[in-house]
Amino acid sequence: MRVQTINVPDQNRRYRVVQWATGKVGRGSLKALIQHPVLELAGLYVHSGAKEGKDAGELCGLDPVGIAATRSLDEVIALQPDCVLYMQEGFDLDDLCRMLEAGINVVTTRGEFFYPEKMDAQIRQRCEAACEAGASSLHATGSSPGFITEAIPLVLTSVARRLDCLTIDEYACIPDSCSADMIFDVMGYGRAPGAEFDPGLLTHMAQCFEQSLSMLANTLSLDLDGVETSGEQATAVRRVEIAKDAYIEKGTVAAQRITVAGMRNGRPLLRFRANWYCTTEIEPAWTLGETGWRVQVEGDTPFDITMKLPVTGASVVEQMAGYTAHRALNAVPYVCAARPGILTIADLPQVIARLA
Repeated sequence: MRVQTINVPDQNRRYRVVQWATGKVGRGSLKALIQHPVLELAGLYVHSGAKEGKDAGELCGLDPVGIAATRSLDEVIALQPDCVLYMQEGFDLDDLCRMLEAGINVVTTRGEFFYPEKMDAQIRQRCEAACEAGASSLHATGSSPGFITEAIPLVLTSVARRLDCLTIDEYACIPDSCSADMIFDVMGYGRAPGAEFDPGLLTHMAQCFEQSLSMLANTLSLDLDGVETSGEQATAVRRVEIAKDAYIEKGTVAAQRITVAGMRNGRPLLRFRANWYCTTEIEPAWTLGETGWRVQVEGDTPFDITMKLPVTGASVVEQMAGYTAHRALNAVPYVCAARPGILTIADLPQVIARLA
């Protein structure tokens, strides 16, 4: 039996951190990093030439902080930070491995790095070799997958002795946080329903959630027979205005449900369902909740918990990005203190936020 040592971070230490990318999630992470009591912004990497040279504070709506954004990986490595918060769209394996080889820990919100056993074999091999060479660590987390597929289930099952099925329903009213271009051109709403669900979207969801659910099953000492992914569509029962001069017409796709299920003995054991909708007036009439999650635990200690994400005074986009960004940010001290390698939530102590 492998004996695992879990290291706890030094509460008095300051950690120098580079923010990598400033999209929706990265911008929220950068703002929180600048305002953090024990994390220190050491640098900022951006992809856009328009952002290069701009002050990090100004790029996230704060006062200038005296740190200019760079597009040079060499400059990032030369800073010798304790950690990089890697939050770009897509990933560059060469860049990632160069940082790890240089002894820089990486916390990422990318779905490709949640669980070594289910990672692409070549990506895993290169990342593990880079971690070994630099005595560094790589950890993936976020809100979904991450917080809702790992942290919450591990807490709820801590009182159980038998688990029959754990189902996570994610509800998201898409127009609240997505542009019309994203809704129609990327996500496929407003199209005529097809006989086959978008295979690209299924592949993306399987990649994001198979690793997290498999890691959860392994941590609970439950073997899965496999992971199955499926998709469903529902159509609008009337014309719906999404934005100015942008409509979902009656009879076109207005809601999508993607299910990623970890199977055991022919039945779902761990199940994540993304219920994404532009209107609740759909056919067939699915049961849809407000933006947030519902977690149902079936077993000897059942739970049925609803977690709504109420909109605050901040912008919806900024608030939703924070759920993903802040989980990664709060994990930085724990990853810096951990053993080298690709780390899951089971390799770290409970992540506790250091609030200002």
